[in-house]
Amino acid sequence: MATIQQTKQHIRQSLKDIYPEAEAEGIAQLVLEHVLQKSRLQLSLSQQEEVCASQQEQVERALERLQQHEPVQYVLGIAHFYGLELLVDERVLIPRPETEELVDLVIKEHKKRQHLHILDICAGSGCIPLALTASLNTGKVYGLEVSEGALQVAQVNAAKYNLAVKWLQQDVFEPVQNIAPGSLDIITSNPPYVLEEEKMLMRNNVLQYEPHLALFVPDQDPLRYYKRIAQLGLELLKEDGKLYFEINERYGTAIRSFLLQEGYSQADVIQDMFGKDRIVAAKI
Repeated sequence: MATIQQTKQHIRQSLKDIYPEAEAEGIAQLVLEHVLQKSRLQLSLSQQEEVCASQQEQVERALERLQQHEPVQYVLGIAHFYGLELLVDERVLIPRPETEELVDLVIKEHKKRQHLHILDICAGSGCIPLALTASLNTGKVYGLEVSEGALQVAQVNAAKYNLAVKWLQQDVFEPVQNIAPGSLDIITSNPPYVLEEEKMLMRNNVLQYEPHLALFVPDQDPLRYYKRIAQLGLELLKEDGKLYFEINERYGTAIRSFLLQEGYSQADVIQDMFGKDRIVAAKI
């Protein structure tokens, strides 16, 4: 039987024509942590331990899917997000580190406040409202999502951690039901923002597997979600309420200008860890 070290090398070698070396290394690490149920430290301390036959079979089944460019998070059925281990599959987008930065900003700005009322729009897997519920003193938290399949995933994730989020299956372009005007402290959203023309720049593991409904906006109307959610913010946020968007890096200045024109008193473009415009935060 192969050792952990040999199995890791086998995974890396099998993926070398699909992923850069560092990414193949990261995927091998995730697969072994999941299959062997060991932490990163435990794996590093047990490199010469043998992998049993049933575990080797699991690795091979995962490799078959990975070699078809399927994202490792879907293969394993989990994604890690702000301290949570969330169910993910092809019904939802895989949570990204940039979205963790948005969550971190919201938490830092509101951690001393009590009984916060929050709405997350385009909730997907539920990663944003669940992380905020787990980390802040919340009163009511809502997650709005048009996809029934995505909401099923979000509900499983909420139940896993016993986090109280009210899920609303609604189209954001329709009137929002069940939330009183002027009742919210915070609105967050990571809406679709990838242009159709940008498809050619995207990798197969995204294009073939992640839900296009959650990714793409028409080239001729790239700000449609931001404009609609900004309008909802004016209706639903309290005085001094705040709105947080994750954005396409192309449109930070345009979104900021639009928000100020619409009547928000303050709007700031915030860069991510890579120096790209990634978040716009605005205040009523």
